[in-house]
Amino acid sequence: MADEHKEGLNTELIWKDLQNCCMEDSVCSQCQSEKCVIGYAKKCIKNFEKEPKKEVPGGTKQIPMADYKTFDEMALEVAIAHILKECKDCKEDHVEDCIINVIRNCYEMGLFDKTLPYEGSALQYLVSLKSDFPDKSIQIADSYLK
Repeated sequence: MADEHKEGLNTELIWKDLQNCCMEDSVCSQCQSEKCVIGYAKKCIKNFEKEPKKEVPGGTKQIPMADYKTFDEMALEVAIAHILKECKDCKEDHVEDCIINVIRNCYEMGLFDKTLPYEGSALQYLVSLKSDFPDKSIQIADSYLK
């Protein structure tokens, strides 16, 4: 049962955040599905709902790194804060292909155009974010603390 995610992953909130981040109507004339960072994250969470496993096999390697759409920064900042709340602060037990990490990486690609290091601690991530992206970190930290 080590493959199952701990109870409490709020898939409804994650889906709502993904919908808020999706640029389907305003930018995309047709959904690019897995070729889009948000579309890929949607696929991951839908798969999780069908079969709740902690890890997405090859998840981080499949994130579309060439998705250059402009996303709503505020929606992504809120989504990152929400996904950080879903993190179980696994610290040394952190795995890159954890469903939460994969979705957070998708949000990061949309907001920062790159994925950021994560060492299994939301607080440590926020501190690091503050030094690397001070402007964006304020909204993320405020949303995280609410």
